[in-house]
Amino acid sequence: MDDQRDIIDIKGAAPAPETAPGSSAIPEDELNRITADVIRALKTVYDPEIPVDIYELGLIYKVDLSDERLLTIDMTLTAPGCPVAGEMPGWVESAVRGVEGVEDVTVNMTFDPPWTPEKMSEEAKLELGWL
Repeated sequence: MDDQRDIIDIKGAAPAPETAPGSSAIPEDELNRITADVIRALKTVYDPEIPVDIYELGLIYKVDLSDERLLTIDMTLTAPGCPVAGEMPGWVESAVRGVEGVEDVTVNMTFDPPWTPEKMSEEAKLELGWL
């Protein structure tokens, strides 16, 4: 999600003639609602050792929603040896699976680029006393 932390990237098949390239077959108002709901869902998932949600920690690298309403999330952990490494992707999948308008969810774990504290939002830094 890079600098625009509230935007879901959209991926569609080849655009239909009436659909502009780079746009989505999902209506804009629905896409905005799904984006807000996905962010809300991601903010319910916490690293058990840090009292900040994974979204504000900057652990979510990318979220794509296809025209077929398949949600793909690329995420990381604060460290590759994190004790919940095997469980966290399942927690994320469970959290966003209930978002209305999402048909299926895939969560990919990546460590490239490695997470650093600079990826945290100002809110997370404030919560952790880093500001």
